[in-house]
Amino acid sequence: MKQITNNQLSKRVERCIVSLLLPLVLLTFSPMSAAEDVVAVVRKGTPVATPISRIALSSIFSMRLTTWPDGSAIRVFVLPDDNQLHSIFSKQILRLFPHQLRIAWDRLVYSGTGQAPVVLNSIDEMATRIANTPGAIGYLPKDTKDDNLAVLNVE
Repeated sequence: MKQITNNQLSKRVERCIVSLLLPLVLLTFSPMSAAEDVVAVVRKGTPVATPISRIALSSIFSMRLTTWPDGSAIRVFVLPDDNQLHSIFSKQILRLFPHQLRIAWDRLVYSGTGQAPVVLNSIDEMATRIANTPGAIGYLPKDTKDDNLAVLNVE
């Protein structure tokens, strides 16, 4: 059996740590990694209290909360599961992994107790659909400008 010196062992441990931490470092410095780069938005005039709690927002996007305080229906719009903005919004704003949302939606659909959100193909389509749908909510890059949308402050 071959003997491993302390120096060899420390180099192996160092390589292992670097291989584990490198993806996290790269994710941290990716172009859209900051929570401030994505915001939750509603159609202007939607009866939502702002700031909105993270718990309430998570309940809305997991389709457990389906009506606004005035009783009107909430229409949830999301991007596909593999979309980078969807992933950032899920992880950093909702503090849920995208697959956790998918599991919750699938459970509602397959049990017949609820619906999944409407999945849109692009950020432009998201902005248009939210602006034109009463009770709509979704998320967009922070720098999106549209007079028909209101940004939600999340606490």
